[in-house]
Amino acid sequence: MRPASARLDAMTSHDLTSTETRLNRRITGPLLFAFILGDVLGAGIYALVGVLAGDVGGVIWLPLLIALLLALLTAGSYAELVTKYPRAGGAAVYAERAFGSPLLAFLVGFSMLAAGVTSAAGLSLAFSGDYLGTFVDVSTTLAAVLFLAAVAALNARGIRESMGTNLVMTVIEVSGLVLVVVAVGIMVSDGRGDVGRVTEFPEGAAPLTATLGAAIIAYYSFVGFETSANIVEEVRDPSRIYPRALFGALVVAGLAYVAVGMASAIALPPSELSESTGPLTTVVDATDLGIPDELFSAIALVAVANGALLTMIMASRLTYGMAERGLLPPVLGAVLPRRRTPWVAILATTVVAMGLTLVGDLATLAETVVLLLLFVFISTNVAVLVLRRDVVDHDHFRVWSFVPVLGVISCVVLLTQQRGMVWVFGAALLAVGVVLHLLARLVGPSGDDSDEPEDSQDAQDSESR
Repeated sequence: MRPASARLDAMTSHDLTSTETRLNRRITGPLLFAFILGDVLGAGIYALVGVLAGDVGGVIWLPLLIALLLALLTAGSYAELVTKYPRAGGAAVYAERAFGSPLLAFLVGFSMLAAGVTSAAGLSLAFSGDYLGTFVDVSTTLAAVLFLAAVAALNARGIRESMGTNLVMTVIEVSGLVLVVVAVGIMVSDGRGDVGRVTEFPEGAAPLTATLGAAIIAYYSFVGFETSANIVEEVRDPSRIYPRALFGALVVAGLAYVAVGMASAIALPPSELSESTGPLTTVVDATDLGIPDELFSAIALVAVANGALLTMIMASRLTYGMAERGLLPPVLGAVLPRRRTPWVAILATTVVAMGLTLVGDLATLAETVVLLLLFVFISTNVAVLVLRRDVVDHDHFRVWSFVPVLGVISCVVLLTQQRGMVWVFGAALLAVGVVLHLLARLVGPSGDDSDEPEDSQDAQDSESR
């Protein structure tokens, strides 16, 4: 049995650039666009508008717009690396390739995993809160656990089924945002609402400080785009369609967010928005158009469920990719023979997400997700520059060199806005990752290498040497 370092050496040349995979390439351009759009349009806008209103008053749209611009910087780096190295594993693969450090690669990958399962835990709590309470009175924790179990079952059934479900959910959640904007538009045409609120900060607040602080929360509404890097092995012709789907989905989501932010501020004072855990339902109620609470709550539940589904798809594929490269135990790379889905990785990430439903509130979990992902994004933005010297034998997207530099700067600026408690929580999660990595090196990989891609000639040559 080869040690983890040998497995990594074997996987760092031909395999990362190869277009061959054991997974099913069933994701088309429209499905990928819907995947990214559905992930970005998840619980962020449906659950966090009230939090943003508490920070910036009626200027909800501004931190959302800033967050979009910052997200596009790092998205440029992802577009280059994903199309250059079309393999599952995402940022962890890029870090190992660029810096040659298994420990750093593990920590980057673990940060993604921790962010993913933390986000899924937060989304399950959002699903089980006031929106679900419109229909049934049930324990939040119990509902969250059952919800995550249902997501895992759909994830294990197959990527095509999951993506098809996402397409339907995305259409529903987009229609919900359109409903908010149209309802408030009718409200304004009737002479109601206050358009002037969209430029008003809270009394006594420093606009710059308030906006940067709110941008941390707003950034959470966009970070779903990086999950797409971990399903690239299931995308048809990624070099051609991935950049289009990525940038297109982010721009569409950003425009929708800005419109909803403005509509929310026009419909209600910030004080009322900040007190609601279902702010968009409150906005729709304020229009007095007779739209049933049950209708909009159902739409919000679909949006949150879609975000959780796509996040768990990412987490399981990332776990699978890291296991394939010896960064996690090989058992996590096991694939269902018929469905060809990474069932052990799905089970493991779901159990962890269930455990995290007992920790924290949505805002704190959201900030923790952003903190962890900012370190991942810094690594990815630096990696794209380091790997410019690495030439591959297929066409891929190339971003302007100044974009990843600005991406690093933007991440550092956002890091300075994080609360101390969030830093402590994030550090604790990373400490767990270090312990797991040391244990993995001490115990060594188990099992055989029968699941390694048969097309990896470099891996076979390395083993023979």
